[in-house]
Amino acid sequence: MSGSRNSMPLLFLKSNFHYWVCNNYTVNHKNAKPEVFAPPQKHSRRHPAVRERAPLGQHFLHNARALRAIIESLELRAGETIIEIGPGKGALTLPLAETCEKTGCKIIAVEKDGVLAHELARKLVTACLPARQGNSKLKIVTGDILKILPDIFSNYQLPVTSYKVVGNIPYYITGKLLRSISELHQKPLRTVLTVQREVAERIVAEPPRMNLLAAAVQIWATPKIAMRLHPNDFSPPPQVDSAILLLETKLSSDYQLPIASYYTFIRRLFKQPRKTAFNNLRVGYPKLTTDEVKSALLLHGVNKNERPQDISLAVLTELASYMQNE
Repeated sequence: MSGSRNSMPLLFLKSNFHYWVCNNYTVNHKNAKPEVFAPPQKHSRRHPAVRERAPLGQHFLHNARALRAIIESLELRAGETIIEIGPGKGALTLPLAETCEKTGCKIIAVEKDGVLAHELARKLVTACLPARQGNSKLKIVTGDILKILPDIFSNYQLPVTSYKVVGNIPYYITGKLLRSISELHQKPLRTVLTVQREVAERIVAEPPRMNLLAAAVQIWATPKIAMRLHPNDFSPPPQVDSAILLLETKLSSDYQLPIASYYTFIRRLFKQPRKTAFNNLRVGYPKLTTDEVKSALLLHGVNKNERPQDISLAVLTELASYMQNE
């Protein structure tokens, strides 16, 4: 093989999918050493690299049909960069790389668990066969996606108009990750995440089941549940049902209201969901009189007795725009 010490052409094979990937593979880690590419060492049974449960809350997806559904939901195109969150043992990374090899896209896989990142690197190296022609590239980066994401354009010189995000993420980071994506100046064209089913159903909800999470996500993306998953689709199985959530980013021209102002408004509106929109806004905007709050609602077709869950996204954005000046 030729090239730098931490760059080498690879060919991957996997029996269930029988696919191949040829690319330039690199590892980016603050403590990375060339020996990461050495054949994997034998580990004791108690070594964290071979524990069934990873230390950061991961549940590894192994359902082949679900993995294909995730990749199909991305609708990959030539020239795109795919940011994979939490590649873990590579169950999604490998078939994703195969598709990128065919379509001409690139992958940056961000794994917080350093043991998993380096085990995946060694696994890929041991699968190395003579390279074939191909332009796809795969980078494994060890780090926290919540910290890396805001600067990922400058750090990895991504094309800002053509990238997508995918991942079988630890469920506890779902809210923070969605908020981080919403605050990006240039959002991904599509985001496909494996999340808790209850959370996915809340995100896609419409009146009369509108909620804070749905309002927060639907302002910048159109959500859809691509597939529902059973705990046995994962190893180890989680204690909750899951779903593949597809988020198709809206054009920024679809909403003119500053996102921060909108979030301030919906937090106040949904602060106590069982109360009426009138009562929540009266408390949330103490400088307004009762009549002014009532007039604002009526102006936008909202009865003073309606609850936040009954208000559509279109009316929410209009109300938020109106209230930011009050």
